[in-house]
Amino acid sequence: MEKAYKGMGMEGSVARWYEKTTRKDYEEYRRLAGRFAAGLPEGGDVLEVAPGPGFLSVEMAKTGRLRVTGLDISRTFVEIARRNADEVGVRVDFKNGNASQMPFADGSFDFLVCRAAFKNFSDPVGALREMRRVLRPGRKGVVIDLRRDVSMREINQYVEGLGLPWMSALFTKLTFRFMLLKRAYTQQEFEAMLRQVPFASTRIDANAIGMEVWFER
Repeated sequence: MEKAYKGMGMEGSVARWYEKTTRKDYEEYRRLAGRFAAGLPEGGDVLEVAPGPGFLSVEMAKTGRLRVTGLDISRTFVEIARRNADEVGVRVDFKNGNASQMPFADGSFDFLVCRAAFKNFSDPVGALREMRRVLRPGRKGVVIDLRRDVSMREINQYVEGLGLPWMSALFTKLTFRFMLLKRAYTQQEFEAMLRQVPFASTRIDANAIGMEVWFER
């Protein structure tokens, strides 16, 4: 399954707007980082695919227990993420690259996470195959993303909870309605993609406006 478009053009001013908007949800990045880090070994290798501004990677690196790498196709995001890591004094290896052609050896990572980006990938099954390839045997990864069948009422409640200025909140709601929801997958569509990749196990958990797609190599 390949998509005709190549995802959002997250460069320049668009990437900077995205950083400003998603920073409002920073507590969620802290919560996720604590949750994921708790199950990983000391010195474990973590990959975030499409980290954007790098907030989640930075929070995982703050634990001091993990070696964290981020891979993003946007050069602007790589620059922003490196700056965000430098500002708080943590080390994260942010690289520029494509999720469906990762520049890593087989079995490089103990854990992999991709949040709020998978729906934009032009080759989603290829990306899943690469995620499996770079995981170590028996290790897990998770894709966290929007569900296409979520209601606009639920989307509006989520955006209003971010505390954005009214114009930014309106723009964010419109982005969900006319762009992001159209690109998102249903659980059934994700299950069909997972069947094309030989993971040892998979599961999908629904959340407020999206889903967590777990897989193990």
